Amino acid sequence: MEKINAGFLKQIGLLVIIILIGVELTVQLKYFIPGFFGAITLYILYRSWFHRLIEKKYWKKWMAALALILGNLILVILPIFAIVKVLVPRIKLVLNNTDTINTKVGSVVNSIKSYFPSLSISHDQMTKAMQEVALYIPKLLNATASVISNIAVAFFIFYFMLMSSVKMEEKLASFLPLSAKNKDTLWKETKNLVISNAIGIPVLALCQACIAIIGYWIFGVHEFVLWGLLTGAASIIPVIGTMIVWIPICAIMFLNADTARAIGLLIYCGAIVANTDNVLRFTLMKRFGNVHPLITVFGVIVGLQLFGIMGLIFGPLLISYFLLLLQIYKFEYGKKKDAIIDVSREN
Repeated sequence: MEKINAGFLKQIGLLVIIILIGVELTVQLKYFIPGFFGAITLYILYRSWFHRLIEKKYWKKWMAALALILGNLILVILPIFAIVKVLVPRIKLVLNNTDTINTKVGSVVNSIKSYFPSLSISHDQMTKAMQEVALYIPKLLNATASVISNIAVAFFIFYFMLMSSVKMEEKLASFLPLSAKNKDTLWKETKNLVISNAIGIPVLALCQACIAIIGYWIFGVHEFVLWGLLTGAASIIPVIGTMIVWIPICAIMFLNADTARAIGLLIYCGAIVANTDNVLRFTLMKRFGNVHPLITVFGVIVGLQLFGIMGLIFGPLLISYFLLLLQIYKFEYGKKKDAIIDVSREN
């Protein structure tokens, strides 16, 4: 009994040390966590492509890895560069014309009061609100720098994951205290969810941007392409979504006495843009990975708070893992040893 207790205490002590070191490493490297998750996403998406290149095309491992990285750099860096090139001049324009903006704020306040006399709002309150919004501009620029650095980290880790893919997968599988059947199910769920979100979300944003651009062009919105792209980007925001862009645009048009076009754009966005967002979000997510809509919505809400932009992918994955592990625990350690149920899909 004493030997058993001594061995048990050693096991607990080792686990405590492992957990403490793991927590400390996570805290110190938390800035790069999105990059790590990005590497996992890239690996899951391009794992089969990599093996096809080296097994069927007889490429060297390093050649196949670099080709995939280069292709993804083009896909990722070019859109980011285009967005930065468009937004930075406008941010500078805002920062250099604060007096003009304050004057326009005053006219907006007066227009609002003319339509809603009982509304209690002052010029100072509006100015303070604009100043608070301006404080987020440096944070936005810092976030851009963070995204770029995490992209570099993601590709760096992605390269070494590809170079040692077989050994890495074997080692990871050996650490999982699950049956072979449940390991296979866990991998399939991970792949489905990552593909659903990593491909579905950009496709959703692109579709939303195109639909919004058409509407803004029809109703005479200045720089309709820019605002359409921002509307597409806003589609990733849970619940509010694209409304965060097109409602202010309609309000400004209305306050500028462009009533007919404001009403037309409001109807277009409310009937087409908003509904298309809801339809595409659920149909695309289910088509790419057959993921339950509720897991997608609540997963994105949780993921954005925990992991930043990569939470769009790993938030839904976290919820699905939780539900899936409950089922795995039941059938691994419960009385029944039946096949596990796919909880992330609709029956």
